[in-house]
Amino acid sequence: MNTLINQKKRIAALLLMVLSLFSFSALADESTETVTAPTAPAWQLKTQSGSDISLSKFQGQAVILHFWATWCPYCKKLQPKLVELEKKYKDKGVKIVAISFNEDEGALPQDELASRGYSFITAVNGDEVAMRYGVKGTPTTFFINKNNQVIFKSTSSDISDPRLELATKEIAK
Repeated sequence: MNTLINQKKRIAALLLMVLSLFSFSALADESTETVTAPTAPAWQLKTQSGSDISLSKFQGQAVILHFWATWCPYCKKLQPKLVELEKKYKDKGVKIVAISFNEDEGALPQDELASRGYSFITAVNGDEVAMRYGVKGTPTTFFINKNNQVIFKSTSSDISDPRLELATKEIAK
C-alpha cells in the first residue's frame, strides 16, 4: 500500500515538474513578443461652425485627443495643462484636437473654449466617437503618436501628473 502511495506521489511530482517547464517556456515566449500600441479609431465629425474634422486630417502629427464637455469642471482644470504641453512641443508637431460630447442642449463648445482663451479646435456631437473610444466620462485624453498609435490614455484632471508630459514627449518622437 505504501509503495502504491509513493508511486502516485512520484507521478504527481513528475507531472508538476513537466507542467512547470511548459509554463516557464510559455512565459519566455511572451517576454520576447513585441507589444504594439493600439491604433486610434478613425472618426469624422463637424465643428461648431459646420466644418468637417477628422482624425485623418492630422495624419502624421502627434495628437492630444481630448474628450470633454462644457459643463465639466475637471476639463476646465485640465485644459490649461494640455495647452501648455501643446505649446512646449509645437515644434515637434504636437496638436490638441478636442471632441465635445454629452453636452447640454444649446451648448456652444468652441465659444466656451474661446471664452477660456483657447484656440484649439473641437468637434461637436461626439457621443458616438466617445463610445467607439470607450470613453466613460470627462475628461478623457488620448495621446496618439505620428503613426496613429494610442500611447497613453488619461482619465484624470491632475495637472501635476508627470505622465502627461511623458506621454507628450513620447508622441512627439
